[in-house]
Amino acid sequence: MPGLADKFSRLAALKPARAVPPRPPDLSEPCAEDTLARLLGAGVSRNHYGDHLAVRNWFSSPEFVEPCPVALDLLSRHKDEALSRRTRAALSDPAKWLFLDTETTGLAGGTGTYAFLTGLAWWDAGGLQVEQLFLRDFGEEHSVLAELAARIEQRPVLITFNGKSFDWPLLESRFTMTRCIPVPRLAAHLDLLHPARALWKLRLGSVRLVELERHVLNPQRLGWHREDDVSSALIPQFYFDYLRGGPPEPLLGVSRHNQMDLRGLAALYVKMNSMLGAERAIPEDVHSLDLFGLSRFLQKRGDADRAKRKCSDAIDQGLPAEIRSHAQRELAMMAKRSGEHGKAVELWLEIVGDLQDGLHACEQLAIYYERQGKDLARATEFAQLAVTKARGAAKRSRDPYAAARFARTEQNLMNRLKRLDGKRKGRSPSLLPGAISDTSYQAESLGDT
Repeated sequence: MPGLADKFSRLAALKPARAVPPRPPDLSEPCAEDTLARLLGAGVSRNHYGDHLAVRNWFSSPEFVEPCPVALDLLSRHKDEALSRRTRAALSDPAKWLFLDTETTGLAGGTGTYAFLTGLAWWDAGGLQVEQLFLRDFGEEHSVLAELAARIEQRPVLITFNGKSFDWPLLESRFTMTRCIPVPRLAAHLDLLHPARALWKLRLGSVRLVELERHVLNPQRLGWHREDDVSSALIPQFYFDYLRGGPPEPLLGVSRHNQMDLRGLAALYVKMNSMLGAERAIPEDVHSLDLFGLSRFLQKRGDADRAKRKCSDAIDQGLPAEIRSHAQRELAMMAKRSGEHGKAVELWLEIVGDLQDGLHACEQLAIYYERQGKDLARATEFAQLAVTKARGAAKRSRDPYAAARFARTEQNLMNRLKRLDGKRKGRSPSLLPGAISDTSYQAESLGDT
């Protein structure tokens, strides 16, 4: 009788393979007079709306990696649970993914802005297939949009970098303005800019794709680099010059720039898949600031246990002084929420003297010793210290809103001191100004007061 494992293996063999979307139609040879097509190595793509140029290249790097379920779950989480489920289900099949990046006639967007180059990429044969749809003039827009709609129908999951704010709204408006080509329906849209900010802005400041390539992705190791790259600010002018009869050579640099953006976008996903999918192991090349950024990202996405571990790892690895106290503050609050009060107290005591986070630490220690430690003398000591810090912060602040916030904090602390004084003298807490119930410690923990 066959074993249970054999039965399951036979069942798995009956599972249908992933459907492979059909390949794009063949391209026609451009005419000898089409200098731009010859320069780009492009072919002519035809549909019932007309012609446009298409450039196709396959790259062995970045290599395809199987998506990690944990990483996909984190990237797809949203306040709307139904949307999260739909996004997660759509992302489960990478054969449906389409990386997208556009080069446009203006960086501000608007109805007068055209996407004269639409770059698409998808995983194919273990590498990245790139296709670029190019307008030789504005009259070819319908042809390009029809081709783009066909690609999205085959692969309805968009992966972009700032595409939710710029690329896709621009394309939606262009589809709408044709009045004949419906806006394609997306199964999901994953914009990597937002997780990139969470993970790397703390270290890099700028999270432009070119900066991420240089400092996070290590393009030399991947096998490419941006030599003589075109500045994004110059791209619209290069295209307008070409339309006015200028030389097409600058557009070759624009095409390469777009290719590099698409490859960088795919490599960025691979990097995020690795970082978010790693349960415990810490790669040696991960910077402590990146670990802290990862911790904050995990905390926002509801993965409290991993957030706490990564924050602790970041502190142990060594953070800059101006960031370390803030990381200790966040780790202390995570420990408090999980009931590890002793660990939280240790961390708060370490940052009591910090200029920025010392006030918060004193407040939390006053709360702890009043409600958990039952040490009214120490609670009073830290509340008084917090009052001094709040007054000093209000005097130093040049922001009137921040000064008002410190004043409210000081008033709350004064109420706490009155209550503590009453408790020490044996008066009923319910009769004291600003009294709170004996079960308030957990509520204060959740409110981070």
